Amino acid sequence: MNPVIGLDISKDESHGQSFLERGKPYKGTFQFEHTREGLAKLLQAIQNVEKASGLRPLLVLEATGHYQSPVVQFLEEHHYLYIVINPLISNRLRKSNLRKVKTDAADAFLLGELYYKEEFEPYKKRGVQLLNLRYLTRQYESLSKMCVQTKLQFQAVLDQVFPTYKGVFGDIYSSISLRFLNEFPTSYLVLQSDEGTLKSKIKELLSSRRGRSESWICVRVERLLDAAKQNPFQQTMYSSHLINLKVLISLIIQYQEHLSRLEENIDALAKEIEEYDLIQSIPGIGNKIAATILSEIGEVDRFDHPKKLVAFAGIDPSVFASGKFTATRNRITKRGSRQLRYALVMAVQCGLIRSRNMRLKDFYDRKRAEGKPHKVALIACANKLVHWLYVILKSKKKFRSA
Repeated sequence: MNPVIGLDISKDESHGQSFLERGKPYKGTFQFEHTREGLAKLLQAIQNVEKASGLRPLLVLEATGHYQSPVVQFLEEHHYLYIVINPLISNRLRKSNLRKVKTDAADAFLLGELYYKEEFEPYKKRGVQLLNLRYLTRQYESLSKMCVQTKLQFQAVLDQVFPTYKGVFGDIYSSISLRFLNEFPTSYLVLQSDEGTLKSKIKELLSSRRGRSESWICVRVERLLDAAKQNPFQQTMYSSHLINLKVLISLIIQYQEHLSRLEENIDALAKEIEEYDLIQSIPGIGNKIAATILSEIGEVDRFDHPKKLVAFAGIDPSVFASGKFTATRNRITKRGSRQLRYALVMAVQCGLIRSRNMRLKDFYDRKRAEGKPHKVALIACANKLVHWLYVILKSKKKFRSA
């Protein structure tokens, strides 16, 4: 016998269908909620199949974002093997049926049947480290995007209140720049204060970890007074702009603090993984990119060929041919991990800047000489990078630049 249980995962509850072997369903569809009581019902169903077949069943479920987390964790706790499949695979089988049926019970039955039709490798435990690293890197990406949107809104408001302020502290988003602007958001407030008051305020707001010289402070005060005099908005007509400015400054500071803490946690967690330093031997891959690549790939043993890892990243070219026609312009599939795909492209761009990665630069130049557009050459470089990563992760050896 070859017992398997198909699980159709939903947000708060799931459906399951057991099979003792191919074409031999066991009992009917069962339903369970994602609570301790509901998961105990799932365990009972698994044990019933185990008793009837004499073997521990394997469980098949679709990837559904975070909805499957309680079920997956429960299966990990009880040491049951499971397979998480791409929904595209099950959708392909569902569309091949003549009858158009889409219910939770039918999906659970279909997942069970799919196991016997396809060759899947059981989902290997990636380890708490890799899973935690993935959650942290994805959270970092999400917060970064929100921070960028907030900065854009901040720029729009600042342009209507104090546009000449931008060059005063160099980096407008530095802690001292934002905190000072929070207390002196208009030219009027700056010009009403004397130089001594402004210097004292800058000293007060400067971080104790990063002291500044007296001359540095004097230069900033001079720039500030000049910017205030040049500002076209000496008086702000709309008080709402000042309210928005303070709110946005507060949000940016909070985002920066959260991102800084996340970055520290990501780096500390990633340093415990051997491959973290190995893949950074490739020029262009820094701390954050390395952590993202490692967490998204997980266990490289899941892929028996680098082309499968390329497909997982979604940078493999799509193929379209019908009759005598074969498409010559094929876009990449963009399936698999979006985060991994983005990290790979960023790594390529960083490697090409100032020719940090000469092997990659030579390959890029060769593709451009063949007449390939920039983006096509960029994706070809990402494909090459995946092959290098695959070898490094498999062999546990550093990258050789020549």
